[in-house]
Amino acid sequence: MVSIQRVLAQIKDDWTRVLSEAHVARVCREAGATWRCRTLTPVVTVYVFFLQVLHGNTAMTNLPRLSGQRFTPAAYCQARQRLPLAALRQLLRETGVPLQAPADSAARWCGHRTWLVDGSSCALPDTPALQKHFGQPGEQKPGCGFPVAHLLVLFDAASGRLLDVLVSPLRTHDLRRVAELHCHLQPGDVLLGDRGFCSYAHLALLWQQGVFVVFRLHQKQLVDFRPHRSAARPGREHGPPRSTWLARCGHPAQLVLWPRPQNVSRTMTPAQHAALPEYVVVRELRYRVQTPAFRTRQVTLVTTLLDPDRYPAAALAELYRRRWQVETNLRYLKQTLGLAVLKSHTVAGVEKEILVFALVYNLVQSARAGAAAVQGVPRERISFVDALRQLRWPLVATAPPELWVNPQRPDRYEPRVRKRRPLEYPLMKQPRATLRKTPRKKPNAA
Repeated sequence: MVSIQRVLAQIKDDWTRVLSEAHVARVCREAGATWRCRTLTPVVTVYVFFLQVLHGNTAMTNLPRLSGQRFTPAAYCQARQRLPLAALRQLLRETGVPLQAPADSAARWCGHRTWLVDGSSCALPDTPALQKHFGQPGEQKPGCGFPVAHLLVLFDAASGRLLDVLVSPLRTHDLRRVAELHCHLQPGDVLLGDRGFCSYAHLALLWQQGVFVVFRLHQKQLVDFRPHRSAARPGREHGPPRSTWLARCGHPAQLVLWPRPQNVSRTMTPAQHAALPEYVVVRELRYRVQTPAFRTRQVTLVTTLLDPDRYPAAALAELYRRRWQVETNLRYLKQTLGLAVLKSHTVAGVEKEILVFALVYNLVQSARAGAAAVQGVPRERISFVDALRQLRWPLVATAPPELWVNPQRPDRYEPRVRKRRPLEYPLMKQPRATLRKTPRKKPNAA
């Protein structure tokens, strides 16, 4: 596999170790894979799968040219089916481990590791198995749409690497499976999330684990910054907030007690709900967005970082602004790499394809980090597309290649409009099999 070896030769030693033939074979064996002497062993299949996604999820007929191996598309499909899903997930977690050493204060925020969590989705082929498992948007008629998978991702904020991704049916709330990502967090870490992750149960679980949070307050959560205010009685949905005011720590900012809700969360069992603490002390703060053309003008945050001297409101506002980085990372995954539309026709195949996309994404991020260290610029300024092109067609060189450095354009605003008009075809409102039986309209006689 000369192609993959040339790609790994330009990346740091950690990638060479993780994707070495011996390590990939050991991970596959630990996942329960067994194989005999053949062309498409699990190691070769992982390499070919990797090259396929690296080259834009290219057609299977193009893979023999890229890999230098001789096999048929049917043999490759069977080899992918035999590939253990647990092995790919283990490789992803090994490549997504953050590179933040305890003494590396530059990679940490106020001495804390920071993580970004968010939800997304991707479209799948229209097959009965995928329709049954994932479902499709409700506004689409049966036979006229495509199934959609829900993705829950966890990024390392410092390196941009993707540590884990959970694949679920379309109608799955972000809070349903977010607790499965908590095993990657350590005491002292800081988790950033939008208002979809702001619930008492989620916050309390992280607080018990020793993990700090910075969430945007949910739009239905009542908040009142008046000091010495009274709390609402349990069971009331309107009126004063249910929290208890404790102290003022800036303007507008306050320390409050969040009580455990009486209703059991749909993401927990009654026993898990009863194990939550009765109260959690949190800090609520509000700030205004002064940047022109930004859609949001006012943001209310809730955090378990309670010390206003060590964590000023301005620093927390700037930290939460970094949460937008997760949207950029998802754009790299879905638009640049092509994760937005997948090709696999089985549920297990979809998960494997998504994991390999995540592996390729981490590889490109490692290439950006190496180029940034050599060129003396932040990693965010190294072009993701240029790093991807370099990995697709690597050159034989002893030093890391210089990649394109994007200009600094803070707070750049572009209207969300399209200039190029799409082709004016009507939308499908009936299944294709039904449309084929519809008689064609005869052109008007001259």
